Amino acid sequence: MLRSHRIAVAAWLETALVFGVFVLEGAWPVPDTNEAHYLGKALHYWDPTWCARDFFLNSADSHLTFYLSVGWLVRWLSFPAAAWAGRLATWALMAFGWRSLSHALLPRWGMAIVSAGLLAALSERCHMAGEWIIGGFEAKGLAFGLVFVALAQVVRGRWTLGWLLIGAASALHVLVGGWTAIALAGAWTMLGSQRPSLRSMLPGMLLGGVIALAGVIPGLQLTRHASPAVVAEANELYVYERLPHHLWPAKFPASFVERFLLLAAIWFALCAFTNSDARQNVIRRVVAASLMIAGAGWLISLAAPVWPAPVAGLLRFYWFRLSDAMLPLGAALVGTSWLWQCIATRRSWGIIATAVVVFGLIGHFAALTAARMKDPAPRADGPSKVIDYRAWRDVCRWVREHTPADALCLTPRSSQTFKWYAQRGEVVTWKDVPQDASELVAWWQRMEDIHGTGSIEEGSRFYGSLADTSVAHVARVARKYGVDYLVTTCDPPLALPCLYQNAVYAVYDLRDLRKRDVRGD
Repeated sequence: MLRSHRIAVAAWLETALVFGVFVLEGAWPVPDTNEAHYLGKALHYWDPTWCARDFFLNSADSHLTFYLSVGWLVRWLSFPAAAWAGRLATWALMAFGWRSLSHALLPRWGMAIVSAGLLAALSERCHMAGEWIIGGFEAKGLAFGLVFVALAQVVRGRWTLGWLLIGAASALHVLVGGWTAIALAGAWTMLGSQRPSLRSMLPGMLLGGVIALAGVIPGLQLTRHASPAVVAEANELYVYERLPHHLWPAKFPASFVERFLLLAAIWFALCAFTNSDARQNVIRRVVAASLMIAGAGWLISLAAPVWPAPVAGLLRFYWFRLSDAMLPLGAALVGTSWLWQCIATRRSWGIIATAVVVFGLIGHFAALTAARMKDPAPRADGPSKVIDYRAWRDVCRWVREHTPADALCLTPRSSQTFKWYAQRGEVVTWKDVPQDASELVAWWQRMEDIHGTGSIEEGSRFYGSLADTSVAHVARVARKYGVDYLVTTCDPPLALPCLYQNAVYAVYDLRDLRKRDVRGD
């Protein structure tokens, strides 16, 4: 009894320390890059009167399971409190799954902590398509947590339970769960005599598929009411204009690709020089399958210059998301196995290698901490999003306190947190892109109509600020979209009624302007 109690305490302590690693990795100030996007949509789902006139919030709900299962938090908690509660729950799920997976492969206390650190560092620094695992509160993080738990069950031979959990991950985020299911199926085909029979897995696969429908059906409905031409246009806009850094390899930074390929080479080398067993083989083949999926995406992308529309229709499914997660996962797990093997066979060398890895991880987390202390602004309010964080918070506060709750505002194109701070609806922003095909095309038309310069040159297609346009342009936009207020830079000033101004931003009243004809500048 005493021994089992000690084992349980050790397991919970190790899980808590893994959780601490994930907290160190992901504890950026709120909101993180996608939290304003997700939680704003969740609140509007539960309370349609909140920012009732916002274009994005009224678009189709593609992550319905997330809104239903955890989105209700924002009805009872503030945005920051809901984000932190969701983050902690997500990281706790990840920690439980990761410790279980790591211990199934290497049942040595403490190695799960090292492998968690490697996962965090490698996913942060060796991704190819800008994807992440440990971050803010959104559907993707919860889905990856379920994937960790599922893989832990699969390597223990519990494939039925693994398929059920993959189905749950797909319900939360259909791409994370769906690509993992494909990779797991690919791994199963490569296991040969070590694989379970299809018949034994079938109940879990079927029930997991039924669970996954909660994520699949909303995804299928995104193109249901659109014509083939509109769907094709939406796909091209999504892949080539809005998200090429995630979807189109031609736009991946060369340094990202090089680091990813280097990590892949290291993973192959570690697999070659590290002992393997049936459990290790499962994970290695899942990682290999994810790399095959990414390779297929690269091959498909090569046809983009010839067949841009069909290629966009395929690339929109994020062929590189899984490999950006699974390669760091595989390298972290086989890396810790290699370290333990070194310790077991050549104790002095193994200890030195482990010390090097630990000090490297300390450097990684120290650099993250230093970055947060240097710039306390959330990543959603980084330099590419707002000009000055404090001035942005100030103008959002003023809008929230001095405008009607149903006001519709014209805001800077690149801002991401206006609804988070000001609690007011927006006409359109770059971040808040709808997923429905027809609405995505309408989003692009709004972007060009409001912020477009008319130039086709990359880098000069949009105005840096609507203050650089004209009163006539603002008046036309105000009338067309029913805008109440304009929030933009205060320099150069516009000949409009200015309600508030700080050192960077100004708020203009457009309610009377949209009722009268304004010509010229």
